[in-house]
Amino acid sequence: MTILHLNRERNLEALKSRLFDVLVVGGGINGAVSAASLAAKGARVALVDKGDFASFTSQESSSLVWGGIKYMENFEFGLVANLCKSRNELLSRYPDSVKEIRFFCPHEKANRHSLLKLFAGTWLYWTLGRGGTRKPKKMSVARVKSEEPVVRVDTIDGGFEYSDAILADADARFVFGFVKWAQKHGAVLANYMSAHSFVRDADGHWLIGLKDQVTGNELPLRAKVLVNATGPYLDAVNDANHLKTRTRHIFSKGIHILVKRITEQKRVLTFMADDGRMFFVLPMGDVSCIGTTDTRVDKIPAVVTPEDRHYVLQQINKRLNLPVSLTEADIIAERCGVRPLAIEPRDSGKDGKDFLALSRKHVIEFKKEEKFICIFGGKLTDCVNVGEEVADFVEHTGVDLPRPGTEWFGEPPASQRREFFIQAEKLKLEALAPADCPEAITPRLWRYYGEGAFAILEAVKHDRAGQGAYLHVGMGLIRAEVAYARDHDMIVTLDDFLRRRTLTALIRTRESLKNNPDVRTVCQILFGEAAEEKWQAYFG
Repeated sequence: MTILHLNRERNLEALKSRLFDVLVVGGGINGAVSAASLAAKGARVALVDKGDFASFTSQESSSLVWGGIKYMENFEFGLVANLCKSRNELLSRYPDSVKEIRFFCPHEKANRHSLLKLFAGTWLYWTLGRGGTRKPKKMSVARVKSEEPVVRVDTIDGGFEYSDAILADADARFVFGFVKWAQKHGAVLANYMSAHSFVRDADGHWLIGLKDQVTGNELPLRAKVLVNATGPYLDAVNDANHLKTRTRHIFSKGIHILVKRITEQKRVLTFMADDGRMFFVLPMGDVSCIGTTDTRVDKIPAVVTPEDRHYVLQQINKRLNLPVSLTEADIIAERCGVRPLAIEPRDSGKDGKDFLALSRKHVIEFKKEEKFICIFGGKLTDCVNVGEEVADFVEHTGVDLPRPGTEWFGEPPASQRREFFIQAEKLKLEALAPADCPEAITPRLWRYYGEGAFAILEAVKHDRAGQGAYLHVGMGLIRAEVAYARDHDMIVTLDDFLRRRTLTALIRTRESLKNNPDVRTVCQILFGEAAEEKWQAYFG
């Protein structure tokens, strides 16, 4: 058995010759929270994804945990209040991974809404959010110019700021936390495992045909309940298996470009584009993430087009006071996501020119007799509610959930965090990093690995010179954590590590990574004898 597939191979064995209570197909945010919730409550759960976990829509978001202030324009106050409640809960349960952040909003004179109206809206938003964040503030032109000189002020008449939340790390890393919660509670997980056929057997159980995308091997699996959490692919999966639903999806493409940090302030610059759509400049490590677009598409996966780049660059250059305008040559990386928007029968007519009015609400269809559940739409902020609702539906199928009150999300207890920081300080962990390390090592290890971070400390303790060696790959990694990720994070490709387990591929250009000898070292640690093959698969 190779080190590469240690956890994955064990899980593949566990998938065989076993009747599961629930199979969750799709390892994005909806599938991950469903598996975590069900496993913690005592169900026998399997989770499979045809690619890596969080490798499609859930790796392409703005990494915001927000209450959906823009939905207030359509008077969806109930939705906003619920999203704000979910945001507040995530802020409380993930104090290191979900952070309150200020949205800095210059107001252009040409905006169709007055400054006073929008500022009043932020107070209503704060009220709907039960005062869970800092209060909004109004800003004069002079204050905007003083606090953010990078913003052009010749076209504005003031501004305002309010609070929401943002992930401290990439969205895919946050989703993977739920995958690990599910595994901790006994779920059997497999990435790169496609589900290509769903039929009911004579006992009323689902017989699912699986195919290992790594080896090509076929594997049958039986489950009492089937959960389709395949996001934008849900309708196609259902159609291929003659499964009917009332709800369906339409797709909106959102792209971001990543450039060197535009401002050193830890805040989100918020603008209204010429066509009335909101777009942001978001902090992400030592880069700025600019977007997003909102374009109707019919085919997936979607791609970033020259028109997309032109739109984002034109809109941001128009609003920033930069020495030299941003061009395509400044783009470090790009993100391109497809948002699946749920269309219910009552939404008839909104799938045309009015699709921009559709919110990112989730809809769960439950077919009790077939023991079939589909999760449409949704957004990261609302993930806890999705997990709880899916568990309720599964229980209604007759599946016993013997541990209904078991925790299934959140960071480890504060006492463990204190102990980890104490041990890291005794080990002088921060002394391993050079002066230009983009972030302190200790808090990042805790966010990434939680309880597993203690094992990383032990490895450094016993081999400080080797396992504590600093790797200059953009994130400030040390060898011990790469080795830990190899053994525990189900990494199959180099992209899994650089793009989803870390955000390295988002903050460094592909060419710089290709020419970085420390990235070669990472690849060698992860894949051993297969390192060259994996390197060529990623860079070739």
